[in-house]
Amino acid sequence: MLGFSVIKNDKSSNARAGLLEIRGREIETPVFMPVGTYAAVKTVSPMELKDLGAEIILSNAYHLFLRPGTRVIEKSGGIHRFTGWDRGFLTDSGGFQIFSLSSLRKIDRKGISFSSHIDGAKHFLSPEDVIDAENKIGADIIMPLDICTEIPASYEKSKEAADITIEWARRSKNEWERTNSAAALFGIVQGNQYQDLRESCALKIMDMGFPGYAIGGLSVGEEKETMYNILGILSDILPREKPRYLMGVGAPEDILEAVLNGTDMFDSVLPTRNARNGTVFIPGGKLVLKNSANREDFGPIQEDCVCYTCRNFTRAYLRHLLKTREILGYRLSSIHNLHYIINFVAKLRNSIKEGKVEKFKNKFYKGEL
Repeated sequence: MLGFSVIKNDKSSNARAGLLEIRGREIETPVFMPVGTYAAVKTVSPMELKDLGAEIILSNAYHLFLRPGTRVIEKSGGIHRFTGWDRGFLTDSGGFQIFSLSSLRKIDRKGISFSSHIDGAKHFLSPEDVIDAENKIGADIIMPLDICTEIPASYEKSKEAADITIEWARRSKNEWERTNSAAALFGIVQGNQYQDLRESCALKIMDMGFPGYAIGGLSVGEEKETMYNILGILSDILPREKPRYLMGVGAPEDILEAVLNGTDMFDSVLPTRNARNGTVFIPGGKLVLKNSANREDFGPIQEDCVCYTCRNFTRAYLRHLLKTREILGYRLSSIHNLHYIINFVAKLRNSIKEGKVEKFKNKFYKGEL
């Protein structure tokens, strides 16, 4: 089902290089997972994702439940055959997406009642329903239903959300075992920005014995130091022999600090969303392609970048495409951003293997990576 081994530990931090084994496929960690919410990474084909070095992508069970429906995906032979993506697939439960629809949903301990943001149709999802949906989708790694709270949220509200998340994790695991699911189910740690809630939630989730552990509810408005502090606390608690997944984080500096705190897996819409808005990653920060300074700049986005976009197109042309809303502009910008972040994580992974993490960190913060 799922294997994980640590290949190399960094001596100066909690960073580690590892190997995930999923249904005969090997994925090196740390790893970044491009997000294909609707079972497609926006504007980028599966073939291009492979060329970029992507090994696993993330889709959202909530959105797939609504469209095209889990029955359609199941009848097609599962998410891999449905999409033509023959590498790893992870599905999030959609808890965060439902949480964001505050005016359309109601949460109690049984599950979540909500109205579709598409057509207003009313639905109810229990933790067991979500496991059933994800089994039908056929992903390799699946997430249980959980509750994410906003930042800031009161201690009482955060504790209630963590308590329900723990209860739902237990029900999800029971359903996962009952159905003899072929997917690996991760437990999710919640608790907002409260150290004792995070510690308590982690210990109770660990007692259930999941194949891997996810950290949810971060990068939703808290200070970065708060995020890094929580990651450090959980790094000392979560089992070192299991993979750790930080949900919804894709900024290079956040990935770096999370890896230094022992995290292995990441996903975010940030690279592709920024790209469609005309913002691309470069060493030292970001470049806004739509700015007038790029009108007659006939150099690439990044001089030493070997992605398809930088090898063939100029900033001036990309600015023109984006200003005229040509789809090619979104595609080329997305290809660059995905190349940047996947390559960034690969370089970070290699620095762990080579014992050069501190050098990598210094170069990054000097704007050289």
